[in-house]
Amino acid sequence: MEKLREKLIHLHHCRGIGWKSIYCLLKVDPILSSIYNYSSRFYEKILPISKTQLKLFLNDLHSESFQSMLKQYNMNNIQTITILDDHYPYRLKQIYDPPWVLYYLGNPAILNENKIISVVGSRTPTSYGYHSMEKVLTPLIRKKWVVSSGLAKGIDTRAHQLAIHNRGKTIAVIAGGLYHIYPPENRELAGVIKEHHLLISEYPPYMKPEKWQFPMRNRIISGLAAGTIVIEAKDRSGSLITADQAIQQGREVFAIPGSIFEESSIGTNKLIQSGAKLVLSSEDILAEFEYVI
Repeated sequence: MEKLREKLIHLHHCRGIGWKSIYCLLKVDPILSSIYNYSSRFYEKILPISKTQLKLFLNDLHSESFQSMLKQYNMNNIQTITILDDHYPYRLKQIYDPPWVLYYLGNPAILNENKIISVVGSRTPTSYGYHSMEKVLTPLIRKKWVVSSGLAKGIDTRAHQLAIHNRGKTIAVIAGGLYHIYPPENRELAGVIKEHHLLISEYPPYMKPEKWQFPMRNRIISGLAAGTIVIEAKDRSGSLITADQAIQQGREVFAIPGSIFEESSIGTNKLIQSGAKLVLSSEDILAEFEYVI
């Protein structure tokens, strides 16, 4: 089992392949018994990648630097959870494309808390956005709900802070690896979270954040939680991507309504039109989770 875990983590570090390629490999070789022995022609046949990507993949697969990376992670207290592990978050395992590996700093037990609510919203919220979130979220935190969010500016930042200030627990899911906290102004907040809460990423720690990683990490934010609250979202925003992923994952979606005159509320108001539950208080959310102990 330990060798299988290590091989999966090694694949996860290889450039040139992504989630789908690892899936293809696991279908052919579920215990990854021969990944170091297969020919390049074999990989070319089964992997949905270009020749350039294949070259990168094979180079990293047969590189000797992987073990030294693992030692460095250990020195920096960075741990891993793979989809093979018993303590992999049970809700995340239910989504269409669960991360093969999660890298974390902090307390991994938080991942399997029953009462997790994700919070997303504008990076430039109005005072109404902040105050309405505080009204709805604070009672949930006091009832031991864990807050999952993305450490971004604005609503995400305030959601994490509310959990911390109200003696709750929070999970920050970042794009890029754990060596590259983004945005930089949240490094201090990330430091508090990794000491007393949980900071996670599906990307190896050395990876710098890329634009495409942000919508990808949103499926983890929603996937960890029983439901997602959206606070102030423009018509086309990352928050709506998260809400859409939550719907696809079969999770509850809640939206705090806003003024019809505010651009920052167009997205949330349209979510309500589309069937998200309009939220005026924490009780509106708790009513949907009577089955959650």
